[in-house]
Amino acid sequence: MIVRRVLCPGSFDPVTNGHLDIISRASNLYDEVVVGVLINISKQSLFSVDERVEMMREVTKDYGNVKVDKFHGLTVDYCRQHDIPVIVRGLRAVSDFDYELQIAQMNHRMAGVETLFMATNPLYAFLSSSLMKEVVKYGGDISGLVPEVIHQRLVERLRGEK
Repeated sequence: MIVRRVLCPGSFDPVTNGHLDIISRASNLYDEVVVGVLINISKQSLFSVDERVEMMREVTKDYGNVKVDKFHGLTVDYCRQHDIPVIVRGLRAVSDFDYELQIAQMNHRMAGVETLFMATNPLYAFLSSSLMKEVVKYGGDISGLVPEVIHQRLVERLRGEK
């Protein structure tokens, strides 16, 4: 039996409902979805990689076919090491496509890894992790844009409220 596997990579600092929409839709198309939380030492993250993995596991626990892992280095190397032939990437706008297309073409050239572009649900097309952090930092409400547990963690971390 062939198991169709796909990787959904990202920083997820923090995970938003836009990310979860793509992961959910990918889980309906593939037998196994691996959410790869990127360790990027050149980027200053609000949450540690272990915190991001823990939060992602918490918000995807009801999906029977989603596994969360962490990795560093090239995404295609992770794909090769784990026998994952496809990467799924969400696209919010045309500007995302320009950037993502270059990466997809390089990934294919380097390792034969395919990239599936999935249009983001219009309800979430404006979301980004950095925007969510900015809004919370200045007291704004992001209810409905991130899972409630993530909202709480952001408020605790950025405003010091429990």
